[in-house]
Amino acid sequence: MRLKKPQLLFTYIVLSVWSVIVLFPIWTLVVNSFKPQKQIFKDPFGLPDTFTLDGYRAAWNNGRFDLYFVNTLIVTAIALGLILFIGSMAAYALAKWKSPVSNFLYIFFIAGLMIPIRLGTLDLVRLIKALNLQDTYWSLIPVYVAMGMPIATFVLTAFIKELPGEMFEAAKIDGASEWQIYSRIVLPLMRPALATVAIFNMIKIWNDFWFPLVFIRAEESRTVALGVSLLFGQYRTDWTRALAVLSLAALPMLILYMLLAREFIKGLTAGAVKG
Repeated sequence: MRLKKPQLLFTYIVLSVWSVIVLFPIWTLVVNSFKPQKQIFKDPFGLPDTFTLDGYRAAWNNGRFDLYFVNTLIVTAIALGLILFIGSMAAYALAKWKSPVSNFLYIFFIAGLMIPIRLGTLDLVRLIKALNLQDTYWSLIPVYVAMGMPIATFVLTAFIKELPGEMFEAAKIDGASEWQIYSRIVLPLMRPALATVAIFNMIKIWNDFWFPLVFIRAEESRTVALGVSLLFGQYRTDWTRALAVLSLAALPMLILYMLLAREFIKGLTAGAVKG
């Protein structure tokens, strides 16, 4: 159904207004990261009169942002890889295994979307201590994998169920094993859904502050979110440095979204239009 010109104009106006609302905080963040602190309070929304990179230099050289960035990158990459690999295998099994047990397991996974994992913080602390992982960023990886599995299973299972069954039957007739079907047929077709899962989970993992605060005290294992919190003092905050760190912290997510934007949109719209 084609939109009429007034409807199309209204749609563009709404999208333009929404884009301004979404981009305005990002503009404020980035612009103020190049200003001296006095100018931030004087004119928080305008262009900088005095352009400075002191905040970025201090964040990278003195604030150990490079260490926090690498730690967060390692945790996020490993956790995302495990979520996508384990979640895709679980989704393939649940989508093709027709039995009451598979339905129960699927509901069990979906229950994780409704029950916040932070409710089990005390038990997770005991578990991390028992595994001797406290004060290391390795303690975050199993928690983030468990946190990302529900949404991964939900999205990927629904996607696999939409694939034609004849394709799997033809592959089996040709002698393909379950692993070959999964790795050579299902995984390439799941790229849009995998991109959707990756972006959703990366945002949660990269920005998580709670579990690094609970599990990590050693400076060598701190993440970006935990490191940024240390810049906000009780009586004084170096806003130029804090905003520079926040700008650098947002950069990987923007890059990932730009790389996966097309697949992400395909994953969101998969199954919305049929025929």
